[in-house]
Amino acid sequence: MRKIFTSLTLLTLFVSTHLHAQVHSYEISTDPNNGEKVLKGLLSRADIENDTAFKWFKDNMKYGQADAAAVAAFKQHAQDIQLVVFGGTWCEDTQNLLPVFYRLIDKSGFPDSSITLIGVDRPKTTLYDLHKAFNVTKAPTFIVMKDGKEAGRVEEYGKLGQIDKELGEIVASIK
Repeated sequence: MRKIFTSLTLLTLFVSTHLHAQVHSYEISTDPNNGEKVLKGLLSRADIENDTAFKWFKDNMKYGQADAAAVAAFKQHAQDIQLVVFGGTWCEDTQNLLPVFYRLIDKSGFPDSSITLIGVDRPKTTLYDLHKAFNVTKAPTFIVMKDGKEAGRVEEYGKLGQIDKELGEIVASIK
């Protein structure tokens, strides 16, 4: 247990350091199943948003509204949490849900500097074995962290099919 805690703490520091330094370390490949571009590793929103290969991001940002209670929770706890998001640029679920997540982020004013976005390939592996450290088996996976520890997660569409609402409930429960 101590080894896992130490690993997660070091990993959080590693990811935070890379993110704050605006260093994005990823590989580009092609998905053998559909020929789509795959980004694997530490990403930024801009890496996806500004790449014409990922037109789905801007297209899907146009639809829907962020859950109001989730927006309020994120505003209230913005300084208390970090978010780690695993997603696959090849993955239809990620293509649908990552824009839902970023609508919540935009509406709440949550700082990008508190988000670590990690691209996975089809087997859901990452650079630096981050998928192992966070026990990620599904894409997308949204993890809420407080003080270097996981406070909760939503995998794929979650229990309710409303990831923004479920993330808001996790964040609202943080003391």
